[in-house]
Amino acid sequence: RLVLENSKIDHAVAKQMFPQRVLQRIIHQDKTNTNTEQAQQPQQRLETEIEIPSQSYQHPKQELKSLLMNGQDDDDVEKLTDEDVFLLHKSPLAELFPYCTVAFTDISGFSPWSSEREPAQVFTLLESIFQTMDALARRRGVFKVETIGDSYMAVTGLPDPQADHALRMARFARDCMHRVHEQFRMLEVTLGPDTGDLRLKIGMHSGQVTAGVLRGQKTRFQLFGDTVNTA
Repeated sequence: RLVLENSKIDHAVAKQMFPQRVLQRIIHQDKTNTNTEQAQQPQQRLETEIEIPSQSYQHPKQELKSLLMNGQDDDDVEKLTDEDVFLLHKSPLAELFPYCTVAFTDISGFSPWSSEREPAQVFTLLESIFQTMDALARRRGVFKVETIGDSYMAVTGLPDPQADHALRMARFARDCMHRVHEQFRMLEVTLGPDTGDLRLKIGMHSGQVTAGVLRGQKTRFQLFGDTVNTA
């Protein structure tokens, strides 16, 4: 039962982190790799039992040495973990989306405001604001990418094309400006009178976006390109 509950929690977190289509590709690739490993295990056991010498075989770390040794020491290569090698050998999950609109939001006055608050008060504000924006994003068909500090990043036009991607994002931005400023005023009661002085800033830009799963210790769905930088 505990394993099942943990599995449900992990799946729920993954659904929030990745678009559905990307999540399906990750699951498919993981199943493919698992099936391949299972198919190779009997052969590996047979080779171990018979002790067939293989002069051509090299551990993936050794194969990578010729690529990684330029300007590096042996010790640097040896620090590569099996997980690092596994990730390097997997095909990237990335695509170019030609028609997207990216938006960044930022809370003006947040730094001085937060410096005078307790940690719990800071998180009360951020959770309240971001949950409101999450609800508006779902309503407008906007995909939330991530939050960084007091910034909120969102995109339209991926993973599924949206002909009205710019309009969707503009409406989302308008809704956020109205609802979040209203929320700032409501939170004055519990977080202090100057909370109502906070303001939401939003930057937007449309264009092509490179998006994909950036794998590593903490795998994330990421966006790259001039459209992101301009927004």
